[in-house]
Amino acid sequence: MTEDDIYRTSTQYRLWSFTPESLASLRATTNAAAAQSVRAAVRNLQTSAEQKSKDQDGSKESGLEVDCLTIEEEQKIVSFYCLQTIEFVDFCEYPTNVKATAVQYLKRFYLTNSPMTYHPKEIMRTAVYLAMKSEDNFHSVRSFAEKLAVPTEDILAPEFLLTQGLRFTFDVRHPFHGLEGGFLELLAFTNGQGEAGAMIQKSPKDIREGMLEVPPKAKDVKELVTRCQTAHGRAKELLKTAALLTDAYFLYTPSQIWLSALFMVDEALARFYLDTKLPPISEMKPKLFTILQQCAGMLRSAPAAQPHKEEKKELKRIQKKLEQCRNPQKLDLVGINQAQKRDADMDGGGGLDGNVAKKRKLEREQSMKESEDLFGPVLGDKKG
Repeated sequence: MTEDDIYRTSTQYRLWSFTPESLASLRATTNAAAAQSVRAAVRNLQTSAEQKSKDQDGSKESGLEVDCLTIEEEQKIVSFYCLQTIEFVDFCEYPTNVKATAVQYLKRFYLTNSPMTYHPKEIMRTAVYLAMKSEDNFHSVRSFAEKLAVPTEDILAPEFLLTQGLRFTFDVRHPFHGLEGGFLELLAFTNGQGEAGAMIQKSPKDIREGMLEVPPKAKDVKELVTRCQTAHGRAKELLKTAALLTDAYFLYTPSQIWLSALFMVDEALARFYLDTKLPPISEMKPKLFTILQQCAGMLRSAPAAQPHKEEKKELKRIQKKLEQCRNPQKLDLVGINQAQKRDADMDGGGGLDGNVAKKRKLEREQSMKESEDLFGPVLGDKKG
């Protein structure tokens, strides 16, 4: 069973891999559904307020239409909180895999949920906490909440909501292990110990000699080792930043992502490495290089770690707009969570009114149906 075969069995491949078109369509659907829900909720509040005002003094106020976030504005605000997540995890000195998983949880959640419905600041904290548990780096919720200076309930309240948005799949396949494996192979090549692919007729000595000729040519093996170490370090930094802040995880496999990072920092070395894996006449090679170039282009487009002046101004505008178009029914996640717990306790104890219980059941079924409508059926094996 090849690495590719193993990856195709993962939930990341089956549920979280998209084409650019399907990814854009999903985000458009999410944005439209959220905007519709926000406007409906605001109209309900306006109607209630107007009726109350009319009952009191006979006047009637006309409500204004809500100016909702666009798809692009939603993406900018989510990207900003992904950066905030990275900064927070680095500040806490949590491992890289916790940081990477937390960012992917946030990005996955906002494929089918809008910042207008659930503010990223509230979801971000829970994403980090859930990532720590998933990546076997668990800290008590109390100690974690103390780092953020927030009540523990602020961390726990959105947890089920987040897991539901993740479709109860917590595994994230990162490109870090692949990069480490590739780096060890390159070091083995420099020592004359590496082996080429099954269809490559080259001895370890031939590979090392060929590697010394990769432009710019190395004077000796020591210089070649330094080159590999430099490429490895720079590629790893790309995986810890650019790969997390773009759609790379949704559009490419972990192997394609780490090879693209290596391609960016040392294209000649990356091409040599692939030449040791694929024969010159391989039909796959041109297609693979095209994919790597596309992925590398995406990594280059990643937002800067520190937004410049104009970007900060734009983010401030979007933040202000978001405060005016949030769904009023979803503002208090802690209160909503407590109400759901009370209903569950009453339902379990037989104390919940039959009509209310039926309403809750219909709401849960509708929520699940909306999730299915957004995601569609489970993907089968992909071709190509």
